[in-house]
Amino acid sequence: MRYYLIAGEASGDLHGGNLIRAIRERDPQAEVRCWGGEHMQAAGAVLVKHYRDLAFMGFLEVVAHLSTILRNLRFCEQELLQFRPDVVIFIDYPGFNIRMASFAKRQGMRTVYYISPQVWAWKEARVKTLKRSIDRMLVILPFEQDFYRRWGWEVEYVGHPLLKEIDRRRSERLEGKVSLPSSKPLVALLPGSRKQEVRLKLPVMMEVASRFPQCRFVVAQAPGLEDESILPYCRTCPQVEIRKGDTYGLLLEADAALVTSGTATLEAALFGVPEVVCYKGSQLSYWIAKWLVNIKYISLVNLIMDREVVKELIQDRLTADSLAEELSKLLQAAHAARIQSDYTFLRQRLRNEGDASERAAASIVALAGKG
Repeated sequence: MRYYLIAGEASGDLHGGNLIRAIRERDPQAEVRCWGGEHMQAAGAVLVKHYRDLAFMGFLEVVAHLSTILRNLRFCEQELLQFRPDVVIFIDYPGFNIRMASFAKRQGMRTVYYISPQVWAWKEARVKTLKRSIDRMLVILPFEQDFYRRWGWEVEYVGHPLLKEIDRRRSERLEGKVSLPSSKPLVALLPGSRKQEVRLKLPVMMEVASRFPQCRFVVAQAPGLEDESILPYCRTCPQVEIRKGDTYGLLLEADAALVTSGTATLEAALFGVPEVVCYKGSQLSYWIAKWLVNIKYISLVNLIMDREVVKELIQDRLTADSLAEELSKLLQAAHAARIQSDYTFLRQRLRNEGDASERAAASIVALAGKG
């Protein structure tokens, strides 16, 4: 069978890679093409476009790169028409993927959405478009089933794909396969995987790092980010280290973390790292988002738990003073223990029978085989 996967971010690449491996276990002759990154390529897919050329953050940034986005849409349409996959699999990345799903459906292609776009946060009306263009919706957050059911759509909850990978990495630590340095508490800095995120958040994180000489600070450089996107900011605080392409290894060692909003907030929590969630965008993009978005929290941790488990510092509240204050709390044993207790309940909520990638692959291969 032929499979075409489209992911536009680092997290989608990770989950896409695990999904491709699971698909190949069921369909060893699978032909796979993808938009993604190194994980999907390593799993055996032909990489058509790298996510680093696709990730634009915020309304202003999208407008500024509109011509590039339109070229990518046209190119993807041509790719699908030439490859004629048995199934097209969309992984998150809604601005692009919802449009491509409509196109693929019009061409008579079978369509799967793996990792639902966050339509429950804003633009709920997009559910109608998704229902028309998606044959099978596979969701990874427990509350999403109820959300879609309210729209008259029965979707499949497969569990969260991060759990198996993170359990494996944590087991390695317990077996002593991961070295743990340290006399000083280690604070992980996760400024994001996009240049725009790094530019707005990393300078604030660097200022905080300069105030805690008793700690060791390490910046997680996302695989898709060039050195030039990180180094200029780190020069302001030379004692800060940079680790490239090893965020999970860093989280295994970390005692606390300052984390850009997104999937990384959930990753830190599943590794058991007390964290502060950071968000800052352009002022106009922020006000537009605030007007459109209808959720109480921005971090997946708090959304899943439906209460504030980890502190969120958003836009003007993200200052060096406020971030330093919250980091001081994380480094206190009692505060960290309270967060760890909440993390235990978080993991229980995300569990489902079997591995998410394997469950998703079984559903996708079955759909692809419907001749």
